[in-house]
Amino acid sequence: MFKFLMICAIVGLAAAYPGVLPGGDVHADVVSRSEDVRPDGFESKLETTNGISDQRSGDVHGNIKGSFSYISPEGEHVVINYIADENGFQPSGDVLPTPPPIPVEIQKALDWIAGHPSLEKH
Repeated sequence: MFKFLMICAIVGLAAAYPGVLPGGDVHADVVSRSEDVRPDGFESKLETTNGISDQRSGDVHGNIKGSFSYISPEGEHVVINYIADENGFQPSGDVLPTPPPIPVEIQKALDWIAGHPSLEKH
């Protein structure tokens, strides 16, 4: 329940933020909105005239899956998918930063260390 409230609060704050959107359109009308709350979970969808879209669903255990999308100030269509469960909030999307690949030399060293465990007792 706490995860659901946190996500709703974040989405609410993001929706209330008066930032300037591409084309200077700071006001958007709701194209479609649906909310279905059931004893075994929920589903929610929102779409606005300025390209913002949000959809999510959750189950009785507090696990939530969803996605949101918008048009960035640079005109790029941004899509973020996420899962919020016992492992925490796990977003994914092309615009999110990713770690660089591990250099070959470092990977070889890690493989060697894994293959040769220490004989010392702690």
